Amino acid sequence: MYRHYFREWACRAESAFGPRHHGRHGFGRFAGGFADEGEMGGRGFRTGRKLSGSDLQLLILALIAVKPSHGYEIIKALEERSNGFYAPSPGVIYPALTYLEEIGYATVAADASRKLYSPTEAGLAFLKERKEVADAILSQIERVGQKMEGVRRAFSREDWHAPEMMAARRLLRSALDEKRDASLEEQRRIAEILARAARDISGN
Repeated sequence: MYRHYFREWACRAESAFGPRHHGRHGFGRFAGGFADEGEMGGRGFRTGRKLSGSDLQLLILALIAVKPSHGYEIIKALEERSNGFYAPSPGVIYPALTYLEEIGYATVAADASRKLYSPTEAGLAFLKERKEVADAILSQIERVGQKMEGVRRAFSREDWHAPEMMAARRLLRSALDEKRDASLEEQRRIAEILARAARDISGN
């Protein structure tokens, strides 16, 4: 069920593609490209902001700069970075790749029956300007994935015997399920609560 926490990220990215109005950095429909760092709230995100289509494009550029990749490999790379909790659909990734190619930030080479994407010089230059933002987004995905993986491991244990413990697990599972469509800001709030609870439990 924990994949639901990232559903809105993918939906927001998917809905960002459509009629394109070019911004100052060449990305379309994103209010002039990325926000300046002064507009960002904590760790590279605007306060309460979900992952947008332009964020996803930047992530893709960062990944193919490390290793030219097929669309499926990009999906798997993001899934691995997030411990399995964020796996964007092909319907999100391939429009982003096509758009990066259209604006000259990515190039495509035939690789058997698949397309292999690499950044162009213009794409690398743009990524260099925004490397701090890309790193912040990747770090946030990894942090949330790690925290949610810890929750998953706790839920998967079968050696709890106290009925109070079993009841508490059910309550927590239900509370998290109710927040499955939460914004990134709300996810951070929940993660902080869980982190505090973990520290209290461990005595740290």
